[in-house]
Amino acid sequence: MAKMDEVIVVAPRDKVFDNEELVFQGIESDLGKVDQIIENLAESMITMNRGDAERDQSCKQPIPYAILQKGDRVFAYERLRKSGEKRLHDQLSIGVGGHMNLTEATNFWEAIDENLRRELSEEVFISTSNLNLEVVGLINDDLNEVGKVHLGIMIIVKLPENAEVSVRETDQLKGFWLNKQDFDNPLVFNRLESWSKYVADIIY
Repeated sequence: MAKMDEVIVVAPRDKVFDNEELVFQGIESDLGKVDQIIENLAESMITMNRGDAERDQSCKQPIPYAILQKGDRVFAYERLRKSGEKRLHDQLSIGVGGHMNLTEATNFWEAIDENLRRELSEEVFISTSNLNLEVVGLINDDLNEVGKVHLGIMIIVKLPENAEVSVRETDQLKGFWLNKQDFDNPLVFNRLESWSKYVADIIY
């Protein structure tokens, strides 16, 4: 099946944000608002072919977005020229995640967990299977074409110092660790995709 034929979860933007009453730009870390938006997603979600969803700005695609941390370091990766999303080529990301599919989960929080664990297993190798996932906020960027159709669910994954992480698709991604000082370097910060810039500002 072609990637753009994949059936993914989306939700009408007006339902997600209560007709823009809950809309925000950047990161929303008020857990009360986060819970309300997630509840709105759960109540209004539908499915759509990914190719159609990428062009439909009336809907938001929820994207579990995990930040892998070891102490004050975060795992990052560069999107190489062979990666699928051409709009993000040569950019850096400190979040690992992807689109959500329908599951047999009994609630939307479980569906987030299940989809993210699947995505992590597909994208990266992590030497430990004991992963503690903590939802800490939402990410929204309506200022660029990619962000207009996506809504990030920001999740922190704290790893032990001896944990090893590497990318699986080495022809599409290049993985490495960054520390706080790296984000002070404009050559690094300016290459971050927009969501990662928001995350870096929050965690550092």
